[in-house]
Amino acid sequence: MTIRTISSREVYRNPWTSVREDVIERANGQRGIYGVVDKDPASIIIPLEKTEEGEFVYLIEQFRYTVGGRFAEFPQGGWERADVVPEELARGELREETGIEAERLTLLSTLQIAYGVMNQKHYVFLAEGLTHGEADPDAEEHDLVLRRVSVAEFERMLLNGEIVDNCSVAAWGLYKVWLEHGRPAR
Repeated sequence: MTIRTISSREVYRNPWTSVREDVIERANGQRGIYGVVDKDPASIIIPLEKTEEGEFVYLIEQFRYTVGGRFAEFPQGGWERADVVPEELARGELREETGIEAERLTLLSTLQIAYGVMNQKHYVFLAEGLTHGEADPDAEEHDLVLRRVSVAEFERMLLNGEIVDNCSVAAWGLYKVWLEHGRPAR
């Protein structure tokens, strides 16, 4: 390892997040501190619908407190538990936020979210064969708006800065690579 942990202490915890401060030693012998945000695994889902009119994706629009604005993104989230079955988590988050059930879920890959400061796995799923029902959002998600947009419109939103969620952008890029190669990355 190029960095060795000398000591670690938790400095903050709530039901969603814990923050720790580690004293570290680098390969060159210099010591320092590293702040790490630990979060349980999450999933992000690309709900893709193919119709005679074209291809569409479903986005969630909601207010994001940390950046003070409403933004559109793919459905995503976690259950504040380390012991999740990735597909169950993805199905649950999709149903909770959108009311959509998927006939097929394909795990495209597992990514890390902002690993310069955070330790959180993010399972990326493609959802196909969609049927619609009633959403059941958490209290924090009371303002969710479900949006159906064409793939062309979604990609325009990516390029003009309307979609700023890096996880949604990464998931779409992963999906495009998966399409080109014809098989899941993992």
